[in-house]
Amino acid sequence: MRERPARAIKLNVLNEPKDNYKGGPSSLCPGCGHDQISNVIITAAWENGIPPERVAKMSGIGCSSKTPAYYLGQSHGFNTVHGRMPSVTTGAYAINKDLLYLGVSGDGDSASIGIGQLIHAIRRNMDMVYIVENNGVYGLTKGQYSATADVGSKKKKGKANETQPIDLCALAINLGCTFVARSFSGSKKQLNALLKAAMSHKGFALIDVISPCVTFNNNDESMRSYTYVKDNEVTLHMTDYIPHFEPMAEVEVPEGNFTDITLHDGSTIRLETISENHDPSDSMAALTALHEAEDEKKHVTGLLYFDATKPSLAEDLGIVDTPLLDVSDDVLRPPKEMLDAINAEFLSI
Repeated sequence: MRERPARAIKLNVLNEPKDNYKGGPSSLCPGCGHDQISNVIITAAWENGIPPERVAKMSGIGCSSKTPAYYLGQSHGFNTVHGRMPSVTTGAYAINKDLLYLGVSGDGDSASIGIGQLIHAIRRNMDMVYIVENNGVYGLTKGQYSATADVGSKKKKGKANETQPIDLCALAINLGCTFVARSFSGSKKQLNALLKAAMSHKGFALIDVISPCVTFNNNDESMRSYTYVKDNEVTLHMTDYIPHFEPMAEVEVPEGNFTDITLHDGSTIRLETISENHDPSDSMAALTALHEAEDEKKHVTGLLYFDATKPSLAEDLGIVDTPLLDVSDDVLRPPKEMLDAINAEFLSI
C-alpha cells in the first residue's frame, strides 16, 4: 500500500506557516463572535507578512480583552486595568514606536469606563489598530446592557433597552479619527480586508466589530444577534486588500465602479461600490450613513472614513527615527552645560 504524500505547508512572504501566528485555546463560550475575530486577526497578520515579534497585543478587561491569549502567541502582550489600555499603549508607543500596536477592547471597556482614554488616543492619532468587539452587553458580569446597546434591543432576559446608545464610529469621526470602519464577526472576508488595511495605516485605526454574545444577547429580539445583523446589514462596498508586495497587474479588477485607496506602506484597499456611491474621504457622508442606518434600525458596515493627511503622534512629537528604546544614554541625557543653559533661560524669565 502506497503512503499518502505529506501535504505541503503553505507559507507567507516571511516563509512562516500560519500555525506560528496562533495562540492558546479559547475559554470563551462556544460560538462566541469574539473567537471568529481572533481567527481573522491570525489570518490578517499572517497574510500581511507581519513578524509576530513586531506586534504588541494590548487589552483591558472583559470577555474581549481575554482574546489576545488566543492569537499571535509569539507576540508581546499587555493586559491592562479596566479602560486604561489606550494610556498604557501611549507610553509603550512613545518608547518603541516601531511595533505594531494591536488593541482589542469591548463596548464596556471602550464606551463606558475607558471612553475618556479612547477619546485622547484618537485625537492624538497614535499609530495603532483598535478593535472593539461590540456585543451590547457586559458578558463577564452576566449580561447587563452596555453603553452601545440599541434603543429597543432586548436581550434574552429583562426589559428592552431604552437608553440612547453611544455610536463609537460616529464619535471617532467627529474626533478626526483617520481610519474608521464597522464590520461584523460573521462577515469574515470584509473584516479580514479591513483589518489588513488598518495594519498598513499610519495613525489611529478604529474597527467597531458587531460580535454577538451567544449567552446573553443572541436572541431574535436583540439588534446585535447574528440573525438580526445578517438580515439588517447595509454594506457600503465590497472590500478587498492588495498588499504592497503583490503587483497590481496581477490583481483581478472587479466589474463596476470601484475606488483604490493607497495606504502608507504602499498597499491598496479597493472599495467596490454595491449599494451607493459612498466617499470614504467625506466625514459628513459617513455620519449621514450612520444616522440613516440608526433611524432604520440597521447596521452599516464597511470603511466609513479615511484620511491619510493627518500627521501621526510620532510626527507631532518629533520623535527620532530610532525607537527611544534603542537610543544610547549619551544621546538621551543632555550634558550638564546644556541643562545649565536651559535652567538659566527659565531664571531670566
